[in-house]
Amino acid sequence: MLYDAKTVTLKDGSTALFCSPAPEDAADFLDFFNTVRAETDYLLSSPMDPEPTLDEERAWIENSLSSPDQLMIVCQMDGRIAGNCQIAFKPQAKNRHRASLAIALRREYWGRGIGTAMFRELIAAAKERGVTQLELDYIEGNDRGRALYEKMGFRPWGELPCGVRQSDGSIRRLIYMYLPLD
Repeated sequence: MLYDAKTVTLKDGSTALFCSPAPEDAADFLDFFNTVRAETDYLLSSPMDPEPTLDEERAWIENSLSSPDQLMIVCQMDGRIAGNCQIAFKPQAKNRHRASLAIALRREYWGRGIGTAMFRELIAAAKERGVTQLELDYIEGNDRGRALYEKMGFRPWGELPCGVRQSDGSIRRLIYMYLPLD
């Protein structure tokens, strides 16, 4: 699914371009992906996981763009990818009212309002599609993520006690949250 590009003014007065990724951005996306998964232990992917090939990354972007049930938004600043978010719409009749969200930002861009702006775009896309419930999960200890999700109105509904094994071997809960939109 394509996203209509727009320039967004952030809370510090700087601007960012929100747009769909392009297949020719696959190398930049790989750089972004490898950077963010090395900067935080709160993504499900880690540097210990195999790195996608350039062809796999290009195919992943192409699949996202052609899917009627996925929307990906890239935040570009300073000539590179600063952040990425996506919404996955449920296609079945019985759960079409639901969608799930994910977000990742380079550490150097944290605290500038990119996450809030991206969530606003995803929420607007969900409402336009008729979605009445958004869902996400996060790894216990991700206080920055939790603060953003709560700020956007998400509420916890459950947890998976031994959901994630961190790179240091510790076990963390996976916390599930939802946001009713109706």
